[in-house]
Amino acid sequence: MDPQLIGWAVFAVAVPSLLAFDLLVLNRTPHVPTLREAAGWVAMWVSAGLAFGVLVLVTRGGTAGAEYLAGYVLEYSLSMDNVFVFAVLFAYFGVPPQHRHRLLYWGVVGAIVFRAIFIVAGTYALETFHFLIFVLGAILVLTGVRMATARGEMGDPSRSRVIGLVRRLIPVTEGYRGHSFVVKEAGRWTATPMFVALVAVETSDIMFAIDSVPAVFAITTDTFVVFTSNAFAVLGLRSLYFLLAGLIDRFKYLKLGLGAILVFAGAKMLLSDIVHLPVVASLAVILLILVVAIAASLIATRERAVELPEVREGPPD
Repeated sequence: MDPQLIGWAVFAVAVPSLLAFDLLVLNRTPHVPTLREAAGWVAMWVSAGLAFGVLVLVTRGGTAGAEYLAGYVLEYSLSMDNVFVFAVLFAYFGVPPQHRHRLLYWGVVGAIVFRAIFIVAGTYALETFHFLIFVLGAILVLTGVRMATARGEMGDPSRSRVIGLVRRLIPVTEGYRGHSFVVKEAGRWTATPMFVALVAVETSDIMFAIDSVPAVFAITTDTFVVFTSNAFAVLGLRSLYFLLAGLIDRFKYLKLGLGAILVFAGAKMLLSDIVHLPVVASLAVILLILVVAIAASLIATRERAVELPEVREGPPD
């Protein structure tokens, strides 16, 4: 088999198999994961992502392997910001803790599909219109600055136009029906608040993908590397939420660090025709920024009580 096809073949088998194992074995019964269980999931997904990186290294060479690792670390670090949004959405919709994993599970499946679309379209656009690399670079810099200088406010889900549209177009039950997204009542199919929450999760992930996918293009434009590194990083997002949900307020400088990473990625794209930064150096910069931001946050908040950010709770009307 062509070494270039081995990676795609393994990816096509491994990812569906891991997702099926997760849904049918690890989380067959709805429950609230313990901290130890969440840590085990994080270790499993990170190990799977790194193992695939080794396969990329062996089948595609050192450059591709380094690009995959850099893309994986970049996407995984940017995904941490999703945890903040998930906490707000779960509180707003009053999602029962034991059903949050199922919601995130299908949210991740949708995220992989949307990222595939964005990556294919982005790769074609960059190959066809080179000047777009500078447009994306400028957008990343502006987004990074906005993120780094934000005061920490989280958007109010009640103001979401998408959520409002769903409520107007689709009948929704007044309460949850277990972990079902739709149920048949009084002879008609009706959505549950779980479905509306899923739409909100997917919408938020699409918005994050608009930033994170171009950031990985700053590392490489290899479609295989960009997509697989994104996919494996997103796969670990659910376990990352359960591990960090209770520590959200401890990451005081995380947004500042993530903003700096986006600015770095944007600057790299803007200067791509002038300065070529080796992928190993890019990986080192990303890791350094992330480690400093997390360490500074934990030191600054070491005496702070662990609690989720205050948001208005309860399912929508």
